[in-house]
Amino acid sequence: MKIALFGINAIKVGRHNLKDPRFDQIDKLVEADKKTYAQIEVIAEDQLLDADAILATADSKADLILKDLEFVETRLGRDPQPAERAALEKIRSLLEGEHFIHDAVHPPPTPALPHSNTPSLQPADLEAVAAHSFWTNKPITVAAAEELHNPEALLLRAFAEAGYICCLTVGGKENRAWPIRKGASAWEAAGSIHSDIQKGFIRAEIIGFGDFLEAGGETQAKRAGKQRLETKQYVMQDYDLTNFRFNK
Repeated sequence: MKIALFGINAIKVGRHNLKDPRFDQIDKLVEADKKTYAQIEVIAEDQLLDADAILATADSKADLILKDLEFVETRLGRDPQPAERAALEKIRSLLEGEHFIHDAVHPPPTPALPHSNTPSLQPADLEAVAAHSFWTNKPITVAAAEELHNPEALLLRAFAEAGYICCLTVGGKENRAWPIRKGASAWEAAGSIHSDIQKGFIRAEIIGFGDFLEAGGETQAKRAGKQRLETKQYVMQDYDLTNFRFNK
């Protein structure tokens, strides 16, 4: 996945390992020849529209919102049709309240999460706007100044807030974390590793991260009955330890 920096110079562009402490815990329990972290690509501000998510600061957040407001005002000045005008006025009100469009279209699942007071916006509202490409219609993580001193933890937070998780394959040649979208099925996760695994998918052998740690390893978890056989419809959970059975 790609995360664009906006108003941030403390993080270098390029590929970054996601150094999740949970992966280090697993790696200590499973012997393998190689350890491979999940990776993301950090891109510059001029590639913002190509990004899957944006990492901004409290100061640069206002500039992102202003970009969208300028577009909305321009469209309103061109005498749009009634449906588009209604949508634009709704979006303008949202932006003037310093809310992101993405948070309004994709509200958090529980009111306890940040941005829970964001007004709602329907996908149809965006579809009503001609030729739109809103800057804030992406997951945006706003970093506090002190977080910039720990870019590894900050990138992990941006990764999670963008709606991504990891699944793990362990043992033998490599212990590896694979980035997948939250809500991905076992079949989709298989495809993130190799298309042949996805095509020949039979079952996924799953051990939950907590069960794996509590048991103290793969063999112990299996003996404790913690390994499950799941079908392709199974919704992957963050840090599931996975072995895919497939026809070669």
